Amino acid sequence: MTFKDKRALITGADSGIGRAAAIHLARAGADVVIAYHNDRDGIAETARHVEAEGRRAVVAQVDVGDPASVKALYETAARDLGPLDILVANAGQAMSGMAVAEMEDERLETILRVNLMGALFTARPFIRMRREAGGRGKIVFVSSVAQHLPTPESAPYGMSKAGLGSLCRSLSRELAEDRINVNNVAPGLIETPMTSDRFEDPGKLETSLERIPWHRAGQPEDIAHAILYLASDEADYVTGHTLVVDGGLTMQWGGA
Repeated sequence: MTFKDKRALITGADSGIGRAAAIHLARAGADVVIAYHNDRDGIAETARHVEAEGRRAVVAQVDVGDPASVKALYETAARDLGPLDILVANAGQAMSGMAVAEMEDERLETILRVNLMGALFTARPFIRMRREAGGRGKIVFVSSVAQHLPTPESAPYGMSKAGLGSLCRSLSRELAEDRINVNNVAPGLIETPMTSDRFEDPGKLETSLERIPWHRAGQPEDIAHAILYLASDEADYVTGHTLVVDGGLTMQWGGA
């Protein structure tokens, strides 16, 4: 797969899956806009990796849950890089330990706004940009196996990821005439800063790995490879699809 002369935007690129996607896209020839929320040191490290691959890295801060902030992000991208070919909507927040009956409204609204509405807010300007350029382009949402599995004490997270699956399917139909592919990657347990609490507790980690037929956690690179495929010309005939990358976790769930 080659991404020579392609331009990509990746949200949540300051660490984990977003950073891995940025590095692999750059390695394959793409210039990238790498967006972050508040981790300045993290995004600077991602930029160094991208530039080490010989590609341009445009750093931009964004709150994906704020349409005005997203609009400013695209203005920066257009000014510094030009029309984008690829969107990887990766930014998100995790949550746990909050039963529905005791759930704080503010926390609920934050999770849904960042994880679900943020992806929609980020996709809208990309669609307009691609239509102005004559169509074509790739949108890849980063969801979670939580869109398929029950998420007790984390219902809003599961709701937001299930919503991403629905958004992917709906947009794939809306944008078919524009030849804009819309797909979704659903990671299982991936070793990132977002899941660090699981890896710092040997008991939690052992329990988690017992549920995964592959008996290992995924690495950000495992997801980056899936993202690159869905963002590539080789995936031209793939749209509206959720690609689960989880070491078999969802296949095991019913018998766990």
